[in-house]
Amino acid sequence: MKMRTGNTGSIEAVAIDVETTGLSPACGHRVIEIAAVRVSGKGLGEAYHSLIDCGRKISPNARKVHGITDAMLRGQPLPELAFDNFRQFVGNSDLVAHNAAFDGAFLRHEFGRLGWQFNNRMHCTLAMSRRHFSDLADHRLETVLRHLFPGEGETLRPHRALDDARAAGRIWLLISNRNSTL
Repeated sequence: MKMRTGNTGSIEAVAIDVETTGLSPACGHRVIEIAAVRVSGKGLGEAYHSLIDCGRKISPNARKVHGITDAMLRGQPLPELAFDNFRQFVGNSDLVAHNAAFDGAFLRHEFGRLGWQFNNRMHCTLAMSRRHFSDLADHRLETVLRHLFPGEGETLRPHRALDDARAAGRIWLLISNRNSTL
């Protein structure tokens, strides 16, 4: 896995996460929360976060997972503004996500709706954790975070975009740094 490095030679990327109205953009589900956190050899940096008023009702199952309600989205930025700000924040950086296929599919869908390309290279901390920690009972973000940073997973609000992006960034950075020293 080749990753971009900054001017100092440190590994750099942007960790991201999305929360959605359901499980599939092919079924018309949409992104309702997005977050991005800069990650470098120095740790986590600047962040971008937004709820998004996409005009679509949240499925009861999705609401049970992330706790975001339709009322929370009223008055929030529309997709055009939220994704333009996200696009400016991430630029052409490599992106990191836990279950990158899920986040990438939704971002490609949302960008396509706006007539934009989504070409950022994605790295998946779910795949990385399966490869490096095959003995874990499961590879949910919270499980991997607790394994790598004991005691810190209790403060995580699972399935909220900013906390999940930060967790994915920390996991990616730790595994990437381990790989670079091997």
